[in-house]
Amino acid sequence: MARMYDGRTTIFSPEGRLYQVEYAMQAIENAGMCLGVLARDGIVLAAEKRNTNKLLDEVAFSEKIYRLNETTACSVAGITSDANVLTNYLREAAQRYVLTYQEPMPVEQLVCSLCDLKQIYTQRGSRRPFGVSLLYMGWDKHYGFQLYQSDPSGNYGGWKATCIGNNHSAAVSMLKQDYKEDCSLKEALALAVKVMSKSLDSTKMAPDKVELSTLTRENEKVKIRVLPSAEVQRLIKDYEEQEEKEKREKEKEKERKEREKKAQAKK
Repeated sequence: MARMYDGRTTIFSPEGRLYQVEYAMQAIENAGMCLGVLARDGIVLAAEKRNTNKLLDEVAFSEKIYRLNETTACSVAGITSDANVLTNYLREAAQRYVLTYQEPMPVEQLVCSLCDLKQIYTQRGSRRPFGVSLLYMGWDKHYGFQLYQSDPSGNYGGWKATCIGNNHSAAVSMLKQDYKEDCSLKEALALAVKVMSKSLDSTKMAPDKVELSTLTRENEKVKIRVLPSAEVQRLIKDYEEQEEKEKREKEKEKERKEREKKAQAKK
């Protein structure tokens, strides 16, 4: 039935669906996972890196996380070529705002400007929707630290913690269970590593398979930083040690309960 209505971007099905937009969403679900966690003193973005070729120059190459201006960065899931077009648009919009008003563009206004563009591509013929979703992290004087997500339809929303891309449903379920209000940046980093480790398709998490970035505010200035491999390795090691410790504690608790059960049976 879908084949009758998916030949054009602007044709609605009898159920009121735009299949081309849904196909774009499906392309994102097959892409590498990205997640964001909002803390009281900063924001964490984590992204799965699928292109792990040893010949790539990691100093000059960032596969998933892009800096947009002095106060905002984003992570992408979907078609990388589409992401390049959209991030360039965001950078130009941010610079035009600075040129006009002599101050950084508010985060939500920047997100909304791109979502207006993405919505146009679902409404006009001879164009297809952008096959990419974005997570934005930023700070402004109006609302402080902010985390947003937008999708190919042009919808966007603010989040405390969210995930896009492959296995996003499982990751969101873990975030719902483990995310704590008013957590610190250190706790947010640990949570991001934990969720990524349990959600990635690979058996073991490694620094060359994940990209981590933080946004903080120091000395009245916003600082956006992509963590080096050595620091990512340390976070992964801390997580593995914590997991091993919790596993031993559970085994001890299980043995204790079994001993108590046997003792009661003898009585």
